[in-house]
Amino acid sequence: MKLLIVESPAKSKTIERYLGDEYVVESSIGHIRDLTIKGKGGFGVDIENNFQPEYEVLKEKKDVVSKLKKLADQAEHIYLATDPDREGEAISWHLQEVLEQSSDKVSRVVFNEITKKAVLNAIPNARQVDMDLVHSQESRRILDRIIGFRLSSLLQQKIGSKSAGRVQSVALKLIVDREKEIEAFDSKEYWDIHALLLKNDNVLKAKFVKDQNGNTELNDEASTIKVIEHLQDAKYVVDNIEKKNRHRSSKPPFITSTLQQDAGARLKYNAKRVMMIAQKLYEGIDILDERVGLITYMRTDSIRLSDDFIASAKTYIEDNYGKNYYKGFKSKNKKGAHVQDAHESIRPTSIDRTPEKMKPYLSNDEYKLYTLIYNRAVASLMSDAEVEDTKVNILANDCSFSLEGEKVVFDGFLKIYEEAKIDETEDLSRLPELTVGEELPLQELVYEQKFTNPPYRYTEARLIRKMEELGIGRPSTYALTMETLRLRSYVTMDKRTFVPSNQGRLTSDQLDLFFSSIINVKYTADMENTLDLISEGKAIWYEEIRTFYEAFMPLVENARDNMVKLYPKLTDEYCPECGLPLYIRRGPFGEFTACSGYPRCKFIKKNPKPEPVKLGIPCPICNEGEVVERTSNRGRSKGALFYACSLFPKCKATYSGIPTGEYCEVCNSPMIKVGDIVRCNSERCKSNEGLIKKEDK
Repeated sequence: MKLLIVESPAKSKTIERYLGDEYVVESSIGHIRDLTIKGKGGFGVDIENNFQPEYEVLKEKKDVVSKLKKLADQAEHIYLATDPDREGEAISWHLQEVLEQSSDKVSRVVFNEITKKAVLNAIPNARQVDMDLVHSQESRRILDRIIGFRLSSLLQQKIGSKSAGRVQSVALKLIVDREKEIEAFDSKEYWDIHALLLKNDNVLKAKFVKDQNGNTELNDEASTIKVIEHLQDAKYVVDNIEKKNRHRSSKPPFITSTLQQDAGARLKYNAKRVMMIAQKLYEGIDILDERVGLITYMRTDSIRLSDDFIASAKTYIEDNYGKNYYKGFKSKNKKGAHVQDAHESIRPTSIDRTPEKMKPYLSNDEYKLYTLIYNRAVASLMSDAEVEDTKVNILANDCSFSLEGEKVVFDGFLKIYEEAKIDETEDLSRLPELTVGEELPLQELVYEQKFTNPPYRYTEARLIRKMEELGIGRPSTYALTMETLRLRSYVTMDKRTFVPSNQGRLTSDQLDLFFSSIINVKYTADMENTLDLISEGKAIWYEEIRTFYEAFMPLVENARDNMVKLYPKLTDEYCPECGLPLYIRRGPFGEFTACSGYPRCKFIKKNPKPEPVKLGIPCPICNEGEVVERTSNRGRSKGALFYACSLFPKCKATYSGIPTGEYCEVCNSPMIKVGDIVRCNSERCKSNEGLIKKEDK
């Protein structure tokens, strides 16, 4: 018997179908060990002995480890097939250590896609665990443990913040600094004039460029009115036409960060949701009597495509679109992608599994993301699009107006893919044929007061793009970083943009005051480069950690002595049970007022519950109460918004959306609106088939 160990149970189910009866496929269900909380500072490392880590089996993984040990003792050979990245390499090493088997009995196998061909090809190419990769992962974990333990403890004691982190705190600083830019922005008044001109059935919107005196800016209404008056009875004549062809090249196939950005902008999915869906597509989907991974590994910094995929995609493109649509692709990975160069980009595992063919086997979310990945990979090999840009200058009483447009001469890769716009940009339309000297009738002159806009707040897509540009963190951690900022209540969301909370601003400002030499963009990016050097064997891991530690600890001691302590705050109230003063403290769920005599006196002041928000909609069930917003305070759905009758418990009606006042034709339950979808309130109702998936139920 041969034992093959992967991380995920879903992945093990897929792989065991590819291997014969001589193999047993089991999963570790992620990491099996972590640093202890022993030693100086509870870091789980021996600081005096070159920061040697001390590990222990996770409590919840003891049964898993026990089972794997028994199987390992019986196996003639063990293959460690965890994910093909630093974390996966570290998990394989931990398994090798815990299973306590001879080194010649254990091999590391790596595959970037879960297909029968990839798995069977990987086993003959087994290797030993790469300890440089393991040391890189260990270094990251130790650094995060030291920073997290020291800063989190300090911030909790001083200002009541919940945590801090090497990457998390820099991401928070970006959000806070952007908010400060917005608040400090001095908005300037300006005016736009547009001439609506007629050409056949088209209305062309020509923008004012300059007046008869050469002035290009209109900063007040008075100067705008003067221009309008000067244009009375003017003729609008085409003075000049410039046409210029340019080529638009396709983007490379997705890496983790660009997938998160594009899916965020195009599909409105947050990074966590994107990675969850991609994980399912990677681990395997049941297609008829086969289970197969549809995409390659989704945590990668590499834009490389395999020769096999390029060859199959070339045939597909030429057969479906024509030979002039194929261009090919030269992979040139960006700086910093050292570890992932052996990987590929995110692509479909087979060109023959088109989104249309796979649609019956996928949920709505899976289909949308798979389509995005498939089309981006194919488009990266397609010919450039050729676009003709047109700029027209129009004169009217010596004032200049301009028209701009573009025309696609050859669509090339645009045939199947157009990258989503992360920031708002104005789309240019195609202009009708115009000639120099042609007079265009004026339909209307319109003018509008405007003000310059502050910088955009960060959406997830914008923040990911910024972090990638600055080299902060790794794409595989972006989703977790942003989720942590939300969970710590350092940020709130306003129309999909990050807004720092008061606690988030306080946290960032205090870290900036005492730890600016460590918690900054450059230091964090340099640390990522150092981790890359460790993974390549070009830096000694414990020496790099020592350099950091010796710079970091004096900063902690200075902050401990000088950072202002905000909690507990003395109030002018006294405990009704023991008479001692009441303090405002900060806990995991925010501020609360409690007795200063704790733990002898455990009095906590109860705050009145806020009144539920009334929607002004009669309850469709009892027709007496009113529908109100409520928040769940139980179980897994704690914090989730739902709707209920104001007369609870007399009327126990609940709704997972806003009642519309209509009733289902199938079961007569109330109809509700969830987002843009109107459906029956009963999820068991057959009229909802296909809708529940759309809502991610």
